[in-house]
Amino acid sequence: MSPLVEAKTGPVDDKVTLRDLRRWVREGTRFPILTCYDATTAKWLWRGGVQTLLVGDSAANVILGHDSTIHVSLDFLITLTAAVRRGAPHAFVMGDMPFGSYHESDAQAVRNATRMMTEGRADAVKMEVDGHYTGAVEKVARAGIPVIAHIGWRPQRTMATGVPVVAGRTTKKIDELVDLAKMMASCGAAMLLLESATAEAGRAVIDAVDIPVIGCGAGPDCHGHVIVLHDWLGMTDWQPSFAKPTTDGGAWLTAAAERWVQMVQRGEYLADGGPYRMNEA
Repeated sequence: MSPLVEAKTGPVDDKVTLRDLRRWVREGTRFPILTCYDATTAKWLWRGGVQTLLVGDSAANVILGHDSTIHVSLDFLITLTAAVRRGAPHAFVMGDMPFGSYHESDAQAVRNATRMMTEGRADAVKMEVDGHYTGAVEKVARAGIPVIAHIGWRPQRTMATGVPVVAGRTTKKIDELVDLAKMMASCGAAMLLLESATAEAGRAVIDAVDIPVIGCGAGPDCHGHVIVLHDWLGMTDWQPSFAKPTTDGGAWLTAAAERWVQMVQRGEYLADGGPYRMNEA
């Protein structure tokens, strides 16, 4: 595969589809992805050229204030996904399948993935998987729903592991990751998302499959890259090492809030009486 080049910027007129993502991979064009949770933000991200958005279960952290991604419901994520769709109707929107929404059975996976597509109006669903979920991935894909198989570090497993685990630290672990990637591709996964992995692991996975590979801190070679919006904007107190903020959004918002407090307390706000006037009559 030829070296990847920088992503094209600026919004497009037509709806972005899975076919476009595959074309970008063939052309060697990286595609940037950010998480998004509301219509207004989606609108401005689209205007900035971000054509692919992920409505992640990270909403549990950055929207609801929980310390784990597992504390978010399917209904809530469907609502957020539909909002992002309304804000960026031409974007490729990926809906995250939250903890417990597909773990019970393959039938549950198909049923809830269908809801994410029909009610949330997503273009694809993302599922955190290992080798036990081949049936679920296969049946959801068979239903005509594009599946993004999330491998590597899977945040929904934090309760089981206790701490995040970097994928691909050894040759053996990379081989296991490649085997899983091939398994997911053979089951019909439309894309892979590889999180918190060494660059060597990312390269090995890309070479092993013929579907797009999205990296979330998985080395520079991935076809697309995604990070949490609030990390990127500097609005979280802690960011993963692969998502260093590009601006100090938290400090900016704090300063704006302080200015608002001062305007109100000093009587500066609407000091001229405000924009509304009584009729002369």
